[in-house]
Amino acid sequence: MPKNKTLERNDFMNNIIETTNLTPIEVALKMDNDGYVTALNLYEFLELNPVNYARWCKSNILENSFAEEGTDFHSSQRKSKGKGNFADNYRLKVSFAKKLAMQSKTPKGEAARSYFIACEEALKRIAIERQKWEIERAKGVVIRHVLTDTIKMKIPESPHKKFMYPNYTKLIYKILFGKTMKELRDQYGIKGKESIRDYITADELREVESLEMLVSSLINLGMGYDEIKSFVMSKTGLLAA
Repeated sequence: MPKNKTLERNDFMNNIIETTNLTPIEVALKMDNDGYVTALNLYEFLELNPVNYARWCKSNILENSFAEEGTDFHSSQRKSKGKGNFADNYRLKVSFAKKLAMQSKTPKGEAARSYFIACEEALKRIAIERQKWEIERAKGVVIRHVLTDTIKMKIPESPHKKFMYPNYTKLIYKILFGKTMKELRDQYGIKGKESIRDYITADELREVESLEMLVSSLINLGMGYDEIKSFVMSKTGLLAA
């Protein structure tokens, strides 16, 4: 497709107003609170020839073998004038209207197709990331138990022992994110007993797990907190605080 038409599609999608609850297509089609748009709004959106409106309604709505009256569309009982032959301004379920838009061989129809393909690709990326996140989150639970068990078994009893796990956790997050846990909680808007781990990415979870495993290994070697802090920070290219 010529570059100028591609740019036109992109400009069109970029200029549609984003709202909290509606997609750009739904905004452009003026979807009502019941989830319907009018055939006339869709027809004008697609920039089709006004003279063919009645014929278009007949072939794409009334004679559409994949559409059911009462479910996908309803007659508004209000005649649309000035669009060639008189025709009902049908109310279309927005999902049905989107199908008709994607089937239309017009620049706006192509823009709709491009938009929904982009949405599908984005959802696929989100699903993959979510799957990775869930795997890392499950691994993280096991690795966190390894660290707590290592602290319990390898660090001598003292009044300060109960602070070892939170201290190592704070150290790990400070090294990886350059922020205190309070700063991270404020950044993500985390409240109450919610965990920072629920707000970071799968790759970030993996980095947390790697450092937790390293800390566990160093504790097993008999290193103390200050030694571990210096060692870990040197290995990550940071200077000890």
